Amino acid sequence: SRLGVAFVKGLQGDGEVMKAAACAKHYAVHSGPEAVRHEFDAQATAKDMEETYLPAFEALVKEAHVEAVMGAYNRTNGEPCCGSNKLIRDILRGEWGFEGHFVSDCWAIMDFHKNHMVTATPAESAAMALNAGCDLNCGNTYLHILAAYEQGLVTEEAITEAAVRLYTTRYMLGLFDQSEYDSIPYEAVECGEHLEVADKIAKESIVMLKNDGLLPLDLNKINTIGVIGPNANSRKALIGNYHGTSSQYVTVSEGIQQYVQGRARVLFSEGCALFQDKTEALAMKGDRLSEARIVAEHSDVVILCLGLDETLEGEEGDTGNSYASGDKENLLLPGLQRELMEAVADVGKPVIFCLMAGSAIDLSYPMEHFGAILQLWYPGARGGKSVADILFGEVSPSGKLPVTFYDGLEQLPEFTDYHMEGRTYRYMKGRAQYPFGFGLTYGDVAVVDARVDGVTEEVDSFGFPDVCIKVTVANEGMRDTDDVVQLYIKNAVSGYAVKNPELCAFRRVHVKAGQSVETSLTIAGKAFTVVNDKGERIMDGKKFELYVGTAQPDERSIELTGKMPVKVELCL
Repeated sequence: SRLGVAFVKGLQGDGEVMKAAACAKHYAVHSGPEAVRHEFDAQATAKDMEETYLPAFEALVKEAHVEAVMGAYNRTNGEPCCGSNKLIRDILRGEWGFEGHFVSDCWAIMDFHKNHMVTATPAESAAMALNAGCDLNCGNTYLHILAAYEQGLVTEEAITEAAVRLYTTRYMLGLFDQSEYDSIPYEAVECGEHLEVADKIAKESIVMLKNDGLLPLDLNKINTIGVIGPNANSRKALIGNYHGTSSQYVTVSEGIQQYVQGRARVLFSEGCALFQDKTEALAMKGDRLSEARIVAEHSDVVILCLGLDETLEGEEGDTGNSYASGDKENLLLPGLQRELMEAVADVGKPVIFCLMAGSAIDLSYPMEHFGAILQLWYPGARGGKSVADILFGEVSPSGKLPVTFYDGLEQLPEFTDYHMEGRTYRYMKGRAQYPFGFGLTYGDVAVVDARVDGVTEEVDSFGFPDVCIKVTVANEGMRDTDDVVQLYIKNAVSGYAVKNPELCAFRRVHVKAGQSVETSLTIAGKAFTVVNDKGERIMDGKKFELYVGTAQPDERSIELTGKMPVKVELCL
């Protein structure tokens, strides 16, 4: 929720006129299965709703004052999300006080009568959505609102109410009057200041998952660099989906070539297609594997760029491949990419594995065979420059995983099962390949001290104050670096508490080599609550265990970092 709140505040701004009307989506309990989302009924317990599926939306409404919320395609607990009295009227507008407008996902209201079969006609579908509080229809089902009105299914007051909300958003955007944003010149697009911010974001997002001393690369010791893989010179692998068009793209291969500029030779091989069995239509299967082997043999170090792009992971209806409508069928790399990994590994040269994907992938093979692993995500149109700066040590990686990289699908429930047991770092029982919150740097950063520094006199509705934790962070390494201090909390007595300690605060810090810094983290009162089986957030016990470090306090994170978090016991 912290990321979402910051994102919405950045989009909307804090001036008299909103910069943009941010939209929180998809409300609620939507994360697949994509192939059947137009008819699927996601069943979630009251506890899981309050504990997991609703808090981010609540924070965006109450803290960030998000202007719009979009409903999901699926049903949740029997009601279509875009026509749910429970979700829209009772919770969103009633309990949280949402004052903005609600919009359907595209063609979702048509699903009411065509797929969910909860209505019989378009007029009934339009009435169900409008009466529940859906103001705007992305689609054409609201063309039947007049028919619904004539049939007595909706009132003029309900139609007016929706129109008022929508025109209010337009008014807040300054669309009826001149605003400061009307005078921004087109030349501001891709200006130097904005490109610097994009570069900074890309660098801070890259996560180093493994480093046996291979990184950062030293050009004084390298003559030839081999860059291999279908994502190494791919523009699609830079931008993910839902993107604009840049005036310039810098792929990973191009970023490396620009950085070395004649100080080393760069060899390139695509290695294989992203998911097809050959790169050329008339070629044999695996037509670039031999070339990849040759490049690896003639290189001092190999940078292997594999993963996915928007054609393999995305949204149902937008994909053009054999995958499950945008859902991954498993956690494995697709097609010949696994063969390419093995072919490059067999050569025996040092390999840096760069994963470009927007989700978790099985990294068991790279973990065992390669000296370094970087999770690049989709780093942006000019992300290749940012990647090169990380590879060659111009800046230290400092990103952390916002998701868990599971050690196979066996430890997860079925995809259609929305119970949280066994899912995410808070509830998982097994061992992760790479845990939520994990990420290495070129420094050697650790939390060396943490203590309670203050408690507010004011308490929240649950009777809890905010608590300030003072933290000392030291870098015993040889390089300056950013790192992210993370604070996890565990209710020590309540049977309703989540299984594992959960993140309750974090802060990015910069620590110079050989130095230490002090910072503070604030635990909001809500972090001390638990949710009972009825979905009620309650106070249940006042003894808590706090863990402060640069990763989770789980055994796998401790194994990977070699560092123990600082534990603080707190009694309120």
